[in-house]
Formats: sequence, structure tokens, C-alpha cells
Amino acid sequence: MTFFATLILAFGMSMDAFAAALGKGASLHRPDFKEALRTGLIFGVIEMLTPLIGWAIGLAASRYVMAWDHWLAFGLLTLLGGRMMMAGLSQTAGEPCDPPQRHGFMVLALTAVATSLDALAVGVGLAFLQVNIVMTAITIGAATTVMATTGVMVGRFIGPVLGKWAEVLGGVVLICIGSTILVEHLGWFS
Repeated sequence: MTFFATLILAFGMSMDAFAAALGKGASLHRPDFKEALRTGLIFGVIEMLTPLIGWAIGLAASRYVMAWDHWLAFGLLTLLGGRMMMAGLSQTAGEPCDPPQRHGFMVLALTAVATSLDALAVGVGLAFLQVNIVMTAITIGAATTVMATTGVMVGRFIGPVLGKWAEVLGGVVLICIGSTILVEHLGWFS
């Protein structure tokens, strides 16, 4: 695989993380760059590790990973998105909108895992190619860090416009990402 092909793969793999980070950034109270970078690094490290894990699984279990990865991603993203939507909808109209300053590590890590399960399957596929898996994984992780950090910072400007609906929108985005992953893998509309 050429470096250009690896870069395209890396940025393609990071699009889900960008969309999820956009929702996360929109639901926070004016996240600063430090918080955006923290989110980006959590997403990036997890996205870097999943193709390595997938590559290590290799041939023996590839059909099992590919058979269930879309269901796991759909389930995790739907649960996290539903939780965000319920939190956003539970605020009453008279209640001042007081979004959190930051998301907990576990919430970000679960979201990152859910959006990176496709990278696990890609890692399994890369086991059959002659690629430098470490450099490929680092490139994927770096691209995801950049995209997720950017997503949080863009979300910073969207959040104040949306008010309390930012968290609801973030939940909808996560559910849509999970549904898209499921539909693409099941081939319902192809």
C-alpha cells in the first residue's frame, strides 16, 4: 500500500469519529482546545489500536469479527446516543441550559470504540496484504486525532446556537452513525 493510499484510508476511517466528536463538542459548554485535543487523543489512540488488534486476529477469526462488528457498533452508538438524547430532553424549558465542561473518559472511550470497530475489521483485512501495520495504524490514529479534535472545535460554535438541543442533536448523530454502519454492512440499500 502506498503512503497516499494509507492516508486516504486513514481519513476515511476518521469520518465517523469526526461526526461523533462534532456532537460531543456541541453538547459541551464552550470546550477549549485542551478539551478538544483530549477528545481527539482518546479517539485517535483507540482508532490506532483497533486495526492492530484486527490485524493480530488475522485469518482465523476474520469472519466472526466481520459478522458482528456492525451490530456492536450499532448497539453501542444507539445506547450512547439515546443516553445523550434523554439527557437533553430531560431539561425543562424554564431550566437554564448548563452543559457540562467535559465528557467523562468512559463515555468518550465507548464512543471511540463504537466508531472504530470498522477499523478492527479493516485491520483483519490488512493482515492479508503486505503493509507496515504499525505505520498504517499510526497514520489512522493521527488522522482520527486531527479529525476528532476539529470536530469538537467546530461543535463548540454549533452548541451555543442549538442550546439545550445540542445534546439531543449529538445523540441523533451517534444513532445515525450506528444505523449507517449497520445498513452499509447488511447491504440493505445497495
